[in-house]
Amino acid sequence: MTESGNYKDTVNLPKTNFDMRANAIKREPEIQKFWEENKIYDRLSENNPGELFILHDGPPYANGSFHSGHALGKILKDIINRYQLLRGRKIRYVPGWDCHGLPIELKVLQNMKPAERQSLTPLQLRQKAKQFALEAVADQSKSCKRYGVWGDFEHPYLTMQPEYEAAQIGVFGQMFLKGYIYRGLKPVHWSPSSKTALAEAELEYPEGHVSRSIYAAFSVTGLAEGVKSLLGEYLPDLGVAIWTTTPWTIPGNLAVAVNGELDYVVVSRRGAEAQRGFEYLIVAAELVERLSTTLGVELTVKATVKGKDLEYTTYRHPLFDRESPIVVGGDYITTESGTGLVHTAPGHGQEDYIVGLRYGLPILAPVDDNGNFTDEAGQFAGLNVLGNGNQAVIDALTAAGSLLKEEAYPHKYPYDWRTKKPTIFRATEQWFASVEGFREEALKAIATVKWIPAQGENRITPMVAERSDWCISRQRAWGVPIPVFYDEETGEVLLNEETINHIQGIIAEIGSDAWWELSVEELLPESYRNNGKSYRRGTDTMDVWFDSGSSWAAVTKQRPELHYPADLYLEGSDQHRGWFQSSLLTSVAVNDIAPYKTVLTHGFVLDEQGRKMSKSEGNVVDPNIFIEGGKNQKAEPAYGADVLRLWVSSVDYSSDVRIGKNIIKQLNDIRGKIRNTARFLLGSLDDFDPEKDAVPFEELPELDRYMLHRISEVFEEVTVAFESFQFFRFFQTVQNFCVVDLSNFYLDVAKDRLYISATNAFRRRSCQTVLKIALENLVRAIAPVLCHTAEDIWQYLPYKTPYKSVFEAGWIHIEEKWRNPELAEFWSALRQLSTDVNKVLEQARIEKMIGSSLEAKALIYISHKQLGDAIKAFNPVKGNSIDKLRYLLLTSQVELLDSAERLQGLEYTAQTEEWGIGIVKADGKKCDRCWNYSTHVGESVEHPLICDRCVAALAGEF
Repeated sequence: MTESGNYKDTVNLPKTNFDMRANAIKREPEIQKFWEENKIYDRLSENNPGELFILHDGPPYANGSFHSGHALGKILKDIINRYQLLRGRKIRYVPGWDCHGLPIELKVLQNMKPAERQSLTPLQLRQKAKQFALEAVADQSKSCKRYGVWGDFEHPYLTMQPEYEAAQIGVFGQMFLKGYIYRGLKPVHWSPSSKTALAEAELEYPEGHVSRSIYAAFSVTGLAEGVKSLLGEYLPDLGVAIWTTTPWTIPGNLAVAVNGELDYVVVSRRGAEAQRGFEYLIVAAELVERLSTTLGVELTVKATVKGKDLEYTTYRHPLFDRESPIVVGGDYITTESGTGLVHTAPGHGQEDYIVGLRYGLPILAPVDDNGNFTDEAGQFAGLNVLGNGNQAVIDALTAAGSLLKEEAYPHKYPYDWRTKKPTIFRATEQWFASVEGFREEALKAIATVKWIPAQGENRITPMVAERSDWCISRQRAWGVPIPVFYDEETGEVLLNEETINHIQGIIAEIGSDAWWELSVEELLPESYRNNGKSYRRGTDTMDVWFDSGSSWAAVTKQRPELHYPADLYLEGSDQHRGWFQSSLLTSVAVNDIAPYKTVLTHGFVLDEQGRKMSKSEGNVVDPNIFIEGGKNQKAEPAYGADVLRLWVSSVDYSSDVRIGKNIIKQLNDIRGKIRNTARFLLGSLDDFDPEKDAVPFEELPELDRYMLHRISEVFEEVTVAFESFQFFRFFQTVQNFCVVDLSNFYLDVAKDRLYISATNAFRRRSCQTVLKIALENLVRAIAPVLCHTAEDIWQYLPYKTPYKSVFEAGWIHIEEKWRNPELAEFWSALRQLSTDVNKVLEQARIEKMIGSSLEAKALIYISHKQLGDAIKAFNPVKGNSIDKLRYLLLTSQVELLDSAERLQGLEYTAQTEEWGIGIVKADGKKCDRCWNYSTHVGESVEHPLICDRCVAALAGEF
């Protein structure tokens, strides 16, 4: 006879060495080492039976450490790649880095003393920049690996590798030979603070910029034929009124543009303190009223003309001795602001330049690289246009009697994104890619790509449709040279197939330093060395967007293990105007196709309050601190990379996302829930051998078949989530499965079968059969995201498996026969019943009528006959000891009532549309082994303290 309390050794409690705590700071590096030593990624990426899937890495800039935005992008890529591997596809992920350009050059210069800077040659600067870039690559590469990112980190692509630079020269060459690249004097965004031309993607438009805007009048000297008779009487006191936010561009004025379709009027300004000579002004008809208020003077309309009739009317420049025409501009001339007439300086504006070309105007830009006026600006020479030069022009206009009004004007204005200082529009000799030459093909290519989210297409399409020519030259030393020579005498350009191929060969061999190291003779092909002419090499380098935009040619097309076009490009949404676009333009220009089949974009990472992260705000979140912990580990604990990866899967990346301590702490709790669910499953399978002990599907009880139906539903949903890149759906589904389907339902019910039954009993083995399927599918499903956690669980499987790593085990495994919607419908009613009974039990527990639910007996009346019959049939007196309501409801007894009368007068009841529920004390005594109450306790002479079920279990029969 066993004494009270001594039955605990006869109960099958879960056994596993799998740790409850993640201990990620120690465990994750061990798992990464295991992957490396066993070459898991290398083997799968090359030997998987499926087709090749190429996600081409957009190169982060080799400058500084990774921030949360990088972590989001890199982890998203890895989730996708790992999922593809689990689906049996081959993948090759080649990480890349953008290594050239101004930010690196500036960093190098900032770290030097002024005297050192003075004596620095371009080659020395390039050596230092290269060193700086390599250090940044090493640092970022380390972060990437710590996130758990798999890839060919031994052979990354760097835009400064000779083979990369040579491929880029090849792209440039092919575009040049097709006529898409030309040299021209055009206004470009010029940064005086960086002394270089900038691309659209290198500008930012900070809030709070205020310009000094002016209204001015230029004296009309001659009228066009069509308006002579109408306006003749207002000469010589007639002026054209213009408005500009950049007074410093007035010295470059060569025309005034009108909109041909608008009405213009001559207004009289009598009553004003007559500023000499301008009794009458020409302005847009719609603006008369507004201008009266702005200029503080009554304007009276004297005559009306159409804009196009003013064409070729002439006026005198107020500050220089020259006459210029009124010209017809485009629909950029509106009546939203100003006067309706636009001051036109072809050397200082895109529209001005286009109109100037049409009318054969010279391109005048009397401003140098530092943003100072040149001698061409006469009295203003040497003054800075963004400083005292602006004031000097305003003063001169006032003195000439031309200024009508000055006022502050807040608006968006382009700044250099690196120096955070304003830029200017300035015509300089630059190299351009003519987007116009292949714009239609580019727009067609955009339409062939799948954009995720779909609005990506609506973002990039107008950007390309409206793009003017792309300025690809930069006035810097750290970059890939534009391989051009100029005739010393005539300045004529030498650039052709022969010279391009020759330089491409040299760069492929020794890298782009050759452009600065070798003599001009060595850089020239044989046939140009002694042809009687002397040449100098160009000093411009290529825009870094041309560098990274050539990666399709230098990487996906050039490396034999990859393919072009790539299956997927994935970056932040700012790359619609950056890398996605430069890649598209170069690929379409050379090969007439997009370099990618699918483009996925993610939003920006904000802090927990939804604010943009900035050093000045002090709200920048370092992802490394979440992984490794901060200085004070209590305040900033180390969570490991998987929690960061779980965060990536939890957010809807298609818009901006938030991160912070509280968010990460919640995700750590969720990882804990998933780990603990897995730990219970591992422990419950401790003595299970799938070869010998698994129960065939046909023999499984109804509860287990229902659970397999749920498993097939859940993991189908997970697969759809991964296939459609909606990882937050995976996150919600898996979390729900662990908490609602497993912990709160199946595992709660299963404990009785697992702990109480004999080790080898059918009711125990059938449950373990389902637990094995649930565990293996759960581990595979979380593997793309929680890669370390999944591997950790897999290594603790208590039975043999042919797969060393979870990643070799393949994707989830569902069988068609598990699906049973009719059974599921019945079980959702049973689960609802269980939820409703639980509410009443909880009430009884709170008020201390019972301690545990096993102290209760549930009385249930079901009003719906068909449902009642089905539940009665499910709850037989004899049966398989699994499909029975008492086990499902976790009570010691259940009685199904024929009428609701017995529920009246009970203290603990509930009534719903479907059923009436009552809770009373259970019959019999508490069994010392299973803690269920039973009227059979004491019947066994050998075991008087336990129930008949436990007596049978000890005999191996239950």
